[in-house]
Amino acid sequence: MKPNVGTVDRIVRAVLGLAVGAAGLYYQSWFGLVGLVFLGTALIGWCPAYLPFGLSTCKIRSQGSST
Repeated sequence: MKPNVGTVDRIVRAVLGLAVGAAGLYYQSWFGLVGLVFLGTALIGWCPAYLPFGLSTCKIRSQGSST
């Protein structure tokens, strides 16, 4: 699995995951479990929904640089 979730995207997903999870707990709804998806993709840095579209929010490194 090649990472396809960048730093800013990971932070947004983590915050969104916590918010959705907290709302699910507050309203006592199973919908809060959707927050786990956001947290999971933020933690592992890979989103399967990006694959079919060839998307990536990671920074592009030039192949010629060694730093």
